[in-house]
Amino acid sequence: MTDVLQKKLDHLPREPGVYKHLDDKGSVLYVGKAKNLRTRVRSYFQQGRKRSGRIEVMVKKIADVEVIVTDTEVEALILENNLIKELQPRYNVNLRDDKTYPYICIKNERFPRVFKTRSVRNDGSKYFGPYTDVKQLNQMMDAIRSVFQLRTCKLDLSKEKIEAGKHEVCLQYHIDNCKGPCVGEQSEEDYQETIDQVEQLLNGHTKALTSHLKEQMETASANLDFEEAARLRDQIQALETYSERQKIVSQDFEDRDIFGLHVDRDEGVGCGTLFRVREGKMIGRRHTYLHQIEGRTDEELMLSLIEDYYASAHFYPNEVLLAVDPNEHPTQDTVPLEELLRQKKGRQVPIRVPQRGEKASLVRMACSNAKLLVNEYKLQRMKRERDRIPEAVKQLGEALQMDDLPKRIDGIDISHLGGTETVASCVVFLNGTPRKSEYRTYKIRSVEDGTPDDFKSMREVVRRRYKRMVKEGGPWPDLLVVDGGKGQLSSTVNVLKELDVYGMFPVIGIAKRLEEIFQPGDPDPLYLGKDHPSLKLLQNLRNEAHRFAVTYQRKRRKKKMLRSELLDIHGIGEKTAQTLLREFGSLKQVKQADAEALADVVGPAKAEKVVDFYRDEEPAEA
Repeated sequence: MTDVLQKKLDHLPREPGVYKHLDDKGSVLYVGKAKNLRTRVRSYFQQGRKRSGRIEVMVKKIADVEVIVTDTEVEALILENNLIKELQPRYNVNLRDDKTYPYICIKNERFPRVFKTRSVRNDGSKYFGPYTDVKQLNQMMDAIRSVFQLRTCKLDLSKEKIEAGKHEVCLQYHIDNCKGPCVGEQSEEDYQETIDQVEQLLNGHTKALTSHLKEQMETASANLDFEEAARLRDQIQALETYSERQKIVSQDFEDRDIFGLHVDRDEGVGCGTLFRVREGKMIGRRHTYLHQIEGRTDEELMLSLIEDYYASAHFYPNEVLLAVDPNEHPTQDTVPLEELLRQKKGRQVPIRVPQRGEKASLVRMACSNAKLLVNEYKLQRMKRERDRIPEAVKQLGEALQMDDLPKRIDGIDISHLGGTETVASCVVFLNGTPRKSEYRTYKIRSVEDGTPDDFKSMREVVRRRYKRMVKEGGPWPDLLVVDGGKGQLSSTVNVLKELDVYGMFPVIGIAKRLEEIFQPGDPDPLYLGKDHPSLKLLQNLRNEAHRFAVTYQRKRRKKKMLRSELLDIHGIGEKTAQTLLREFGSLKQVKQADAEALADVVGPAKAEKVVDFYRDEEPAEA
């Protein structure tokens, strides 16, 4: 830590605010908020403090600290959220909405338009969504068009231009879909009242809106304005039709937000879901993917999720339900968020973690959706990785003058120990990456122990593998690579011809001594530069095939050794030894098993022989 940084830490204020950690180049590493800036920022530099690996790495990079003092924790929360979105610091949780989903926008302009959009801009407009179900979005837009008479044109409706008569009414005015604000037929106050009603609908408050429209209809009818009353009646019917389509999920008809969470730490991704329930009806769902989550607990992620949402929300519910309680983490605190909700709502908004009943069921449903979205994200990422073709694969295709790229490569290797325990392996690389679920091992049957024959072994494994593919119809490789020179390659080609599949895919041999690449019909080997990416790919494939074959061979030798020890027991044969190892899992477990457990597997007589054998092995007590 530099002297300058130490002096800054010594003179930090004790007020609430926001702090920024910067590296030696001035880049922002992390943005956080604090009730007491001095205590919070200095805690990062305390010796012996237990921290996650991610924070430990960040602290080592901190060269400077900047703070912004605010009047309240609520202001700090909002400022922190805005700075995170603007700066995208590396060590903050990355909250990423899927911006491919559409929103409904109420444009920030005089006589606001209401329309669908996929672009969210910081221009003062209000955005509702995102709508993951496009059908639901279209139903909402149909309801808005049916119930409200809003302009759809892009005219500049400034006061000066309207008064100067710069515009003329369009078809929408004549078919009674617009009240003509462009020519002064509708006041700004009246139009804004309609926009307020649109917001009610978008926030799910159809009951109050329906009641208001019914009052207007009765007033119009009492004033003998039957045409206006009929129009209002049609609007009420359209509103009720839309409301009936919404799913009722709660019988108390409350407004509440429900947050679910699912985290896959192995994949480094999580997902937070929000169910918006208004008047007991599900009006929408949104989700946010969580990245850069290493070292963060579920409680920390949940607090980041809800603070991010409410810092820029347009509507605040009567109750918030969560899957996990952020307050259970020692450094997390929902007090600033609760104060924000109280200020915006005008009363206390409880934040709860339900354990049973209808509310707990809603939270579980939100979590199930989050899990589904994480799995969907992982599948999409796997697909993108499969579709991404590495340069090494492209260069290998060029080097071998292949018509199609070798996206799928089979690699075969033979392994034995002094001519005994001969085995083979076949590994699969897809787009240059090991596909371990498709690896296969083979015990070579055609070669006797003590008489090694790599050519005969290669013929056997090639025949067994591709005869099966003929029967099952694939999946066929784009390239077959065998470990060895001309002899192994020739053996492979003969079998492929025998199976009538030669020519379906190229086959090459790679000799390890000089890294020579042999191709059928070409007496001269192909040499690739030692730093050539495609040679690195072939070497990785060959090494993986060799590793997998040797691992299988060692496993077989170990099993054979264990069986041979059991075979030393008088009355225990090969079959019984295999049964014991299969049932108990290891020789150690067999030794430790009591007579009753052994008898359940091999019968009382053989169990007694095993127990007596290992009892005799035990050293005498001193």
